[in-house]
Amino acid sequence: MDFSQFLDCLAVDFARLRSVVPVAPAAAVPSCPGWTVADLTRHVGVVYLHKTVTMREGAEPDPWPPKEVAEEEPLALLDRAYAGLREEFAAHKPEDPTGTWYAPDQTVGFWGRRMAQETVIHRIDAELGTGQSVAPVPADLAVDGIDELLKVFVAYSVAEWGPYFTDILAGSPGRTYAIRTDGAAWRVRTGPGLFAVDDGDDGAADVIVSGQPTAVLRWAWNREGADEPSAVTIEGSAEARDELRRCIVTATQ
Repeated sequence: MDFSQFLDCLAVDFARLRSVVPVAPAAAVPSCPGWTVADLTRHVGVVYLHKTVTMREGAEPDPWPPKEVAEEEPLALLDRAYAGLREEFAAHKPEDPTGTWYAPDQTVGFWGRRMAQETVIHRIDAELGTGQSVAPVPADLAVDGIDELLKVFVAYSVAEWGPYFTDILAGSPGRTYAIRTDGAAWRVRTGPGLFAVDDGDDGAADVIVSGQPTAVLRWAWNREGADEPSAVTIEGSAEARDELRRCIVTATQ
């Protein structure tokens, strides 16, 4: 996907998020324990503001967040922050330099991708919290989201911040995972200090995860709900599955 496609997806998912939040702002969000829909809305707004300032200044702001955002009504904050984010994206080319937490990509394009993926996951959270039907995710966005999660979040985090994963991976016997969806597949290898991801799938694995792109994305981000109780097929031992899940949770919390 290119930068313009990510921004198009961002717009669609923001509109969906914006439409469902007023349905039940005080409702609990099951996929974000301890949060209400209003809390979720404020979080997304603060994230948008953070990325806007990061792109404008070329580096992530510190300290953060500004005190005044705590007083702002969540939906008003979300609207204001989204408008600012779009203005900032419009002012840059995707290759323009800026600060990110991901060393291999220090460009505005990183944040275009990240904000599209951030928004689709959180609009699913809002849908689950308000009891609305979960809208489909375009297949290309879902496939990219799975790829981003495995490579940018988990593999990079294990390589850069290994001690956070010691309890999970130090005793790993070395496992392989095949994650398959329409038109894409990934092979993950784990072991002590290791979480390696390769494109493609060469056959047998300790755990095999398969399903349609939206379903696998939701499974990967732990956003499954009652509307999709059996959308992903998982084969393999519970212990091996738990190792993969714990790596994902640690990398994304």
